[in-house]
Amino acid sequence: MTRKATALAANISERHMANLEYGVGNVSMLVLLQVSQALQCSMAELIGDVTTSSPEWLMLRELLQGRDEVTLRKAREAIASLLGDNSGADASVRRGGRIALIGLRGAGKSTLGRMLADDLDFPFVELSHEIEKFAGCSISEIQGLYGQNAYRRYERRAVEEAIQIYPEAILATPGGLVSDAATFNLLLSHCTTVWLQADAEDHMKRVIAQGDMRPMADNKEAMEDLKAILVGRAPFYSKADYRLNTSDQPLGATFETLRNLVRTALEIAP
Repeated sequence: MTRKATALAANISERHMANLEYGVGNVSMLVLLQVSQALQCSMAELIGDVTTSSPEWLMLRELLQGRDEVTLRKAREAIASLLGDNSGADASVRRGGRIALIGLRGAGKSTLGRMLADDLDFPFVELSHEIEKFAGCSISEIQGLYGQNAYRRYERRAVEEAIQIYPEAILATPGGLVSDAATFNLLLSHCTTVWLQADAEDHMKRVIAQGDMRPMADNKEAMEDLKAILVGRAPFYSKADYRLNTSDQPLGATFETLRNLVRTALEIAP
């Protein structure tokens, strides 16, 4: 197709089309979408996504496209088993006695995690602290000095080491760990996971009660931002084996619910 024909099919100006071809200007996502539709391909193909780089990738995409969540989860677990270090082991063997608590900051991972570790006589591992040990500085310094990619590398290393060292443990994970698909897959494969949920208001109150005022600093839309983060991460958190809303009951009752849930999952007598 000529530039003029492509621009006409995409319903954009030739100037926008020229900017896109030359890689200049500020081409919007909407323009990219219109061009991809005109070329009858996905945006991923247009921008060179790795899953469009070979026939096998494209065939996998075609097989998985439109499948429901249950089917996608089974496919992911089958692939993880095929490619993982313990491909011959079933899920219970891979996971051992490791329990990973996931969720946004302020959900109760540290508080409930310590209580659960004491009850089961398991080690308690705060992955945020392990990340800081590896880096030799605080998480805010890691991100400020070295960037998000470096932080994700330390995060992955912390998860890998915890899995190698502890056959039984309670892991409190950073809220954003689910943003890295590879690390989250590793966690799902080698730990029984529990999503600790909470109302946005409780998340905010608990973080502030810890003495961290950053969520509110110079941000009048902090609560709306927090709600947006919760909505955005919910599809990933929902991949956990279990979920528990920590806003529904007082701390003592919430812990008893979590305790019974975990003991049942690990087949430990109450």
